[in-house]
Amino acid sequence: MALSFPTRRPALTSLVLGAIAACGFAPLQWWWLTIACVAAWMLIVHRAPNTKAALWRGWAFGVGHFTINNNWFQHAFDFQDKMPPVLGYAAPIALALYLAVYPALASGLAWRMRGSRITASYVLAFAAAWIVSEWLRSVMFTGYAWDPLSVIWIPVQPIAQVAALVGTYALSGLTVLLAGLLLLVPRRPVPLAGAGAVVLALLGAQWLSYGTPPAGSSATADQPRVRVVQPNVPQDARGESDGEMMLAKLSQLSGGPGAAPRLIVWPEGVIREYLEDGYPDYAYGTDPFWLRWRMARLLGPRDMLLTGGTALQFDKAGNAVTATNSVFAVDPRARLGKERYDKAHLVPYGEYLPMPWLLKRLGLDRLVPGSMDFAEGPGPRALDIPGFGAIGIQICYEIIFSGQVVDRSQRPRMIFNPSNDAWFGKWGPPQHLAQARMRAIEEGLPVIRATPNGISAVIAADGTLIATVPHEQAGAIEVPLPAPAPPTLFSRLGNWLAAIVAILLGATAIAIRRR
Repeated sequence: MALSFPTRRPALTSLVLGAIAACGFAPLQWWWLTIACVAAWMLIVHRAPNTKAALWRGWAFGVGHFTINNNWFQHAFDFQDKMPPVLGYAAPIALALYLAVYPALASGLAWRMRGSRITASYVLAFAAAWIVSEWLRSVMFTGYAWDPLSVIWIPVQPIAQVAALVGTYALSGLTVLLAGLLLLVPRRPVPLAGAGAVVLALLGAQWLSYGTPPAGSSATADQPRVRVVQPNVPQDARGESDGEMMLAKLSQLSGGPGAAPRLIVWPEGVIREYLEDGYPDYAYGTDPFWLRWRMARLLGPRDMLLTGGTALQFDKAGNAVTATNSVFAVDPRARLGKERYDKAHLVPYGEYLPMPWLLKRLGLDRLVPGSMDFAEGPGPRALDIPGFGAIGIQICYEIIFSGQVVDRSQRPRMIFNPSNDAWFGKWGPPQHLAQARMRAIEEGLPVIRATPNGISAVIAADGTLIATVPHEQAGAIEVPLPAPAPPTLFSRLGNWLAAIVAILLGATAIAIRRR
């Protein structure tokens, strides 16, 4: 039976379907709409007369999808004079023109496996090709792994939990497989009723997910606690002159010592003065010990503070040559921890400027204010925090990279994800939170997010939200430190599972086609 779908203007239809498919992600989370759009797009690709047409339809779908999905990108241009805000309106489209290459690759590979009608081999090949293309998007040119397809399942927790077994990219391929299966359902009452039952079951699972109590155990009086502080200071109100106001707001929300030890966590980008000793005098605006003492006076004798900050690196002549976006630990005696964490996965155009030889001549600069580019850190690692154990650190958008957030040689008890989502408009913060929840599921580890203006959260090891501070509200969360889950299959094998699932799907597609 041939499915009926208008294809008079297939590229334009693919563009519109891609744009609508973005509504399945946060903040809207209409995942069922994404499934329907992907299924319709797969049908349009199947009807392409040649590989070139299939690639074109895949690219059009990607342009529509990534333009809408990354609409928050425009907001980042509002805070840097050398990057005019008007460029922000073109930025999501320009980014989408590149990212659309990956859906185009998937559609082109899948089209090579098509027959005269849609078959299981075509659907399986499409799912396998999607896994490959989505993984490539996460690694090519430093990678841009924002919102893999599987993130639509975050509101449907029973499906999202599959990521603990196979990971994000493989679950994305299985999502494409589900969409393709809709094309294989003939117009007969029994199969249609079965398909309807599946959709109703998924909607029911979503409804039950909203009513699921957060994972955790009953707390004792002496159980370590975590306190997440969200000062809600807008991005354009944060500069060197506002350091005193920021510190006062953070201190006010940090509370006071209690019977249980507390791990207080502050966001990325809120401490502009330098915390480390030993820099040349010209580097300091405030004495670093005085700054640390003001933090330490908030702590009880068993408390610790983790905060985002900046570290400088100097040449032999004492000139500052580069900086790192870092996390520091401060103890009750105003001492820094023995080690700091330096962000490894930097944001291009944000923390460093690609092709500076060209862009600086055009009068452009990176989005983060400052005269120096940031340097890369060594990669995922954990800090040993006295009284709290090994705490993994991932700064800001490092958390979106599946399989790259934990040091496999030292599994932490949780991941701390300080972030500055003030750049991210209205759509970016809930999307960022959803991806952090997916990392918790994959690794079986709690994730603690602290942001200046939201959404800060304590996420259980199964991805459920224990507590949040809403977007653009000042507040603090204090809860017992969530327990880690046993290591998941994904935490042991990582994205080798994506390769295994892609190979299995592709091999099955080839076997069915040959049969």
